[in-house]
Amino acid sequence: MVLDGVADQPGGGMEVVRERELFVQLYLVQHGAAKSEAEDPQRRLTAEGTKTVKRMAAYLSALKLHLDGIEHSDKERARETAEIMATHLHPAEGTRQVAGMAPNDDVGLMRERLQKESRSLMIVGHLPYLSRLLSVLLGAQEDRTLVTFQMGGVVHVEREDNGEWRMRWILVPELLPERTSQHRNAA
Repeated sequence: MVLDGVADQPGGGMEVVRERELFVQLYLVQHGAAKSEAEDPQRRLTAEGTKTVKRMAAYLSALKLHLDGIEHSDKERARETAEIMATHLHPAEGTRQVAGMAPNDDVGLMRERLQKESRSLMIVGHLPYLSRLLSVLLGAQEDRTLVTFQMGGVVHVEREDNGEWRMRWILVPELLPERTSQHRNAA
């Protein structure tokens, strides 16, 4: 059941209130921009990549997302992205590396696991893995691109009680305000 309403906020503002059943929430995040292999064999995040992920994490924090955990691949750029997200979003179970999430790995095992998952998760990974995972969750062919992921961007899907996944929203870095309210208040 979904109930929408409006609640008064201190200071006279209004906030949309939404009460939802406890569906499984899944946030798919492409890692931030990384250095080339020639620059850094481990392909860590660039300064701009780090900045973009921090902006996204701050914005998501203001949304007060509930996350049980953040999972990432074994690549350094995914780990760094996951750690930045965790610093802002404070997942109850922290972050953990998960095998089988390399760019060209099979998404079948992850799909099966997510169908049984009861926790709300963020998965930080790579293309084409994330694109293929999203496609199979939404019932499309694995090789069909449904969303153009962007580095540091987030795709939010939700699994309903009947086991079907639904797209909730997509947020790409260029849609973020240049300065979050957190930074405006500090200025």
